[in-house]
Amino acid sequence: MSIDPAAYARLREIADELPQVPGISKIEIADGEIVMMMSPVKQHELAVIRIARQLNEQLPRTHPGHIAHGGADLEDAGLGRLRNPDLMVFPEAAMETAGRALQPHEVVLVMEVVSRSNPENDYENKVRDYAAMGIPLYLLVDPRDGTGIVHSQPGFASREKFVFGDTVTVGPWRVDTTGLRTYG
Repeated sequence: MSIDPAAYARLREIADELPQVPGISKIEIADGEIVMMMSPVKQHELAVIRIARQLNEQLPRTHPGHIAHGGADLEDAGLGRLRNPDLMVFPEAAMETAGRALQPHEVVLVMEVVSRSNPENDYENKVRDYAAMGIPLYLLVDPRDGTGIVHSQPGFASREKFVFGDTVTVGPWRVDTTGLRTYG
């Protein structure tokens, strides 16, 4: 599951030096490879916005000082993983500290919106990686068919499926999926 630290460090250097490529929005490192992710479509980003809004409304009550935010990197150098989840919940203060990425111990939840082009990455690889990182909650939203899964418990032993339109429990939060749209 992990790679040689020197090999990961070299991959990280290469990833940091890659030029901006039109249509590529994220660069990740997994399984000893640099992975370039396509820019998401509007329905994908709308799901992120709508869920982030709901979580940010609830966080002052459940996790004061935390935010639901997309765009930050999540790194576990020991596992040789650099991920860029669509959304994470973590202390806002973590953005003020030195370093290029959030560390897994800082993150309470990751969310991924399944892409049309590479669904197995979200359903298999990221489930494995986020569980190995010790992330407590993984919310998977799939606009291809209007479904999702809430992964929880150590190692994501618990998996609660839902369909768009349900209000789902994600840890201490409630997320109304009525406003989510399929790719259509």
